Amino acid sequence: MAVSTFLFVLVEGLPSGLLTMMAPDLGTTTSRIGLLVTGYALVVLVATVPLAHWTKRIPRRWVLSATVGLAAVATLWAGLAGSYESVLAARLVTALAQALFWVAVIPGTLGLFPPRVRGRVMARLALGNSLAPVLGIPAGTWLGEHTTWRAAFWAVAALSLVIFVIVIVLFPTVKPSEGGASRAPFPSRRRLGFQLVATALIVTGAFGLITFVTQLLQDVAGYARADMPWLLAIQGGAGVVGALVVGRVLDRHSWGSLATAIAVVTVAQVLLWAFSPNHLAAVAGLILFGGAFATIPPALSHRVMLVAPGSTDMSVAVSSATFNLGIAAGSGLGAALTATVGVRAVPLMGSGLALLALVAVIAENRFNPPLPAHRQAIDDALTAEPR
Repeated sequence: MAVSTFLFVLVEGLPSGLLTMMAPDLGTTTSRIGLLVTGYALVVLVATVPLAHWTKRIPRRWVLSATVGLAAVATLWAGLAGSYESVLAARLVTALAQALFWVAVIPGTLGLFPPRVRGRVMARLALGNSLAPVLGIPAGTWLGEHTTWRAAFWAVAALSLVIFVIVIVLFPTVKPSEGGASRAPFPSRRRLGFQLVATALIVTGAFGLITFVTQLLQDVAGYARADMPWLLAIQGGAGVVGALVVGRVLDRHSWGSLATAIAVVTVAQVLLWAFSPNHLAAVAGLILFGGAFATIPPALSHRVMLVAPGSTDMSVAVSSATFNLGIAAGSGLGAALTATVGVRAVPLMGSGLALLALVAVIAENRFNPPLPAHRQAIDDALTAEPR
C-alpha cells in the first residue's frame, strides 16, 4: 500500500517534470501543460467528499482495486493521446480515482493492524508520499528525456497494473463498518475542527514554499539551475528520514509529534526568509523544512483516525479535501507574493501561517480533555462497548 501512495503522488506530479517535452509534441504551451497539475488538484478537492459518501458501504478491497485499475487505464490513455484535450480528459479521470483512493487507503490499511501500532503503520504508508518526489518524478523525467514523455506514462500505467493485481489478490474483503479502523477511539467533533483549521494553515504555508522553492534557491540563495536536482534530492532525503523517525514516536506522542513538526517548519521558513542569501543557511533551512514537513501528513492523518466522529472514512475525506485546499491556496498565495513583493516573502508568509497552525494545535490540546497516551488505552477504547 505504501507503493500505491507512491504511485498516486507520482501520477499527480509527473507532468511537472515533462513540461518541455509534452508541450511541443501536443502543439501547446508549457503553461497549458501546467494546468494538467492544477486541474488535477481541483478535481481531487471537489470530488473527495461526494465520492467518499457514495462508496462508504463498499469493501475497501474493491474501492482500492478500482481506483488503482482506473489510474492504470487513464494513465495509459494519456500516454496514447494525440491531443492536449485528450490528455486533459485522461488526467481528470485519474484525479477522480485519486480523490477516492486517499479516502480508502488510510482507514483500509490501518484497519489491518492492531490500534496500538497504527502510528507506525501510518508513517510507513507515508514513505510512498516522500519517495515519489525524490525517486519517482526524477525517474519519470529521465525516462522521458531518453525516450519520449509517453514512455513515462506507459511505465506508470504498468506499475498501476501490478499494484491492481496485488490489491485484488491479497487485500481482504471487509465491509467498512466492520473494519478495525472504521471508528475512532476518542471521537470528538471539536478536536476534529481544530485539526482541520491546523491542516488548512500549515499546508497553505508550506505549499507556498514547496511551489516556489527552486526560484528562491536561484534568485535569492544564488544557486544555479544545474544545482536544483541535488538540492531537491537533499530536501526529499530529509523527508524520508523524517517519515522514518516519526513512525517510532507517533503512537505514544501523537500530539507532540504534530506540534514539534509544525514548530520546526515554522523555524525552517524563518531561517529561509532571514538567511537564504547565505548558501549554507539556505541548505540548512531546506533540510529542516523537508524533514519536518514530511512528518506532518502522517501525523495529521493519525490524529484524524484518533478523534474522527462517526465514520473515519468521511473524516478522512474532509481532511483530504482540506489538505488539497491548502495546496491550491498555498501555490496561489506564493504566486501572488512572488509577483508583487518578491519570492523571498514566500517563506515569511509560510512561517506566519505555520505559527497560526501551531496555535490551533495547542488550542486543541488546551480546550479539550486530554487523550490517553498509552497504546493500551487505544485498544481498550476500540474494544469497549459503543457509547
